[in-house]
Amino acid sequence: MRMDLGEPVQHVSTALDVVKRGAPDGPVAIARPHRVRAAADWFLAHFPGEVFYAVKANPSPWVIDALWDAGVRGFDVASEAEIDQIKARYANAQLAFMHPVKSRRAIRRAYEKGVRAFALDSEDELDKILAETDGARDLTLIVRLAVSNDAASLPLAHKFGVSTAAAPALIRRARAATEEMLGISFHVGSQCMRPLAYKQAMLEANRVIVQAGVVVDIINVGGGFPAIYPGMHPPAMDAYMREIREAFEEMFVAQNAKLWAEPGRALVAEAGSILARVDLRKGDALYLNDGAYGNLFDATHVHWPFPVALVRERRSNAKLAPFRFYGPTCDSMDAAAGPFMLPADIAEGDFIEIGMTGAYSVAMATRFNGFGETELVFAADAPWPTLFAASAQSLEPAAPVVRLADRKGRTRRSK
Repeated sequence: MRMDLGEPVQHVSTALDVVKRGAPDGPVAIARPHRVRAAADWFLAHFPGEVFYAVKANPSPWVIDALWDAGVRGFDVASEAEIDQIKARYANAQLAFMHPVKSRRAIRRAYEKGVRAFALDSEDELDKILAETDGARDLTLIVRLAVSNDAASLPLAHKFGVSTAAAPALIRRARAATEEMLGISFHVGSQCMRPLAYKQAMLEANRVIVQAGVVVDIINVGGGFPAIYPGMHPPAMDAYMREIREAFEEMFVAQNAKLWAEPGRALVAEAGSILARVDLRKGDALYLNDGAYGNLFDATHVHWPFPVALVRERRSNAKLAPFRFYGPTCDSMDAAAGPFMLPADIAEGDFIEIGMTGAYSVAMATRFNGFGETELVFAADAPWPTLFAASAQSLEPAAPVVRLADRKGRTRRSK
């Protein structure tokens, strides 16, 4: 795996090794590239289409390298900075600019840098894309639909997506604007807990495609694939693949249509944890050296139930008790209600490993109040649950898809 010059290269077996060696004053991000590769291997083998990693979930170089080593060549980018980051590291990467609302400069610069796939959810955005690419005909245009997020733990339905009523007209305009591929995308919401949600969204997309009466070349099922957290135990990942495949086989799309996905959380959540120190205890409140403005944004503002474990050389025999977390800044909103279940004898100077933070933790950290420095180490263990070990045993690798023509001359997928 390629490492940047100056990038920390300390390797440990477990979080306890960090404590034994003398942890730094600030929090420690523990990276497990082998878990990224395991998740990527599974997706590449079992998703019946092309995988585009959602860079926003964790843009760390070690994540991008692990994905590339596993064979991921597609990246869902949302900004010029993300384009530059991936291109600088892997010039041959396939990039899709899937943010539905982009600045004119970002569109223009992306096209100049070789990006050809652009998402949109309005005619105004389509006009911007065409204007800033000088009416280029080699664009892959992806129209994003608004679909139900009822099965998601974190709904994302309000900000983006054209309504199904307005979609047919926009799809027809996009089809006429390019000589390359036209796609339809959607997002069922983050941490989707019901595999059927993907099939329902795909069937809704199919109805819109039929109404539009045009040839569609790409179906992009977006992200939302889940991970295991306390109180959140999603179905096996193969169930999601099965629903997606069955729906895709019935869609009225081009004979050689592509299937895309943009997994983020599912590829990286299991690969990271945060080691934080207790600087003070007040009853059930633990004051940590990390918090909402650091690596624990989701724990605070989204109330995400991360798994936690006491990390100390001397084993605790105390019963588990519920605790709250406060971060190191002077802002009173720097607080996570939990409850986080930890041994009742936890005290100042103890360390807590906060698991399943490979997604959206380090990516959202700030330097507010002078805090935010996080040291990176690499660990060889896999202490948190995985969705991929059991799933990999229960589903054969994705097979090629054969198409049949219906009586109206359109094409559909055949089992």
